[in-house]
Amino acid sequence: MAGPLTRVISDVHFADRSSRVRSLGQLDPLLEGVSALVMNGDTLDTRMGKRPQWTEERRQEVLAYFRSAGIPVTLLTGNHDPDISAVHSEELEGGRVFVTHGDVMFDDIVPWSTEASRIRARIAEALSSLPAGTAGTFEGRVAAFRRVAAALPQRHQSERNFFKYAARLAGDTVWPPTRALTILRAWRSVPSLAAALAAEHRPRAQVVVVGHTHKPGAWKTPGGTAVINSGAFCVPFGAYAVDIRGGVVRAVRLEARRGSYRPGRVVAEYPLS
Repeated sequence: MAGPLTRVISDVHFADRSSRVRSLGQLDPLLEGVSALVMNGDTLDTRMGKRPQWTEERRQEVLAYFRSAGIPVTLLTGNHDPDISAVHSEELEGGRVFVTHGDVMFDDIVPWSTEASRIRARIAEALSSLPAGTAGTFEGRVAAFRRVAAALPQRHQSERNFFKYAARLAGDTVWPPTRALTILRAWRSVPSLAAALAAEHRPRAQVVVVGHTHKPGAWKTPGGTAVINSGAFCVPFGAYAVDIRGGVVRAVRLEARRGSYRPGRVVAEYPLS
């Protein structure tokens, strides 16, 4: 297969207890044969936490790792790392592939969160404070989302004690049981929301690549836009890489073998017109 290969991955959540990536070296095989890498948000959690020095050390560890990768690496922001860079999206293949973390699809960033209503109010306030004419743009919207995300502290993500972590994770995401319905609705809505986001802000896009919800999948929407959610390096669902080469976009399942992550089988393939 000829031509340069651009690879997109997301939601590594390095240094979070739920992440399966305990050492950044586990990602080394995903850099092999790659011409450029796009990290599509939530590479780690850079927000305020109980141990700011530890958080900063993890940030520097991540930045040093990708600086030494030997290939161009673009770090896109997510809601957990809103200040990892000033880049919030990528347009590849002449705009036919649109890559963004995906939290901007939801008016409350994380609809399954215990803080969803408060976040929704903060988002609305941040959007209303934007200069005239910018609130309706993608750039304005994502800037408002990043500003709100940066002000949200780490919760269970910063807990080192396993039992406290498990209790706080349950409190944040799976309790009460009705919250499971909210999560299911969010997962189900990703294809239509991602396609609508592109139609409004990046109409040339034929493929939209997001992460954020941790549920990998690939869909062709009724309007013809392909949507790929690359999942996460966390339990329970796993992750995809999105490989772009020779005018074809492929969703590739990532497999943990011998302690490292490697590309596995192709899950979906979308030729670009």
